[in-house]
Amino acid sequence: MNMKKEIAIGFLMGIFANITGVILYTYFFIEYEPDVAIRVAIENGTIGNIIALGAILNLFAFFILIKKRQMSRAKGVLMATILAALLVLISQF
Repeated sequence: MNMKKEIAIGFLMGIFANITGVILYTYFFIEYEPDVAIRVAIENGTIGNIIALGAILNLFAFFILIKKRQMSRAKGVLMATILAALLVLISQF
């Protein structure tokens, strides 16, 4: 398959894993519904912390792809993780 397509698939997997991590974190550890919790986090300036915790699922996706020797997809997940890190950095200012 085309390398760019594999990287794009990995990037989408990373974004999906991060969004899933954010939703799971807000569902299990915050007393509000996920949509309300995210809105409150934006208002309080803590959305970066939630994004960072959601990115933990990217770690699992990355190592699973490495173990399966799907390096291009793992690069895409790494790119999504870097994007999440940049969003966390931006949210701190």
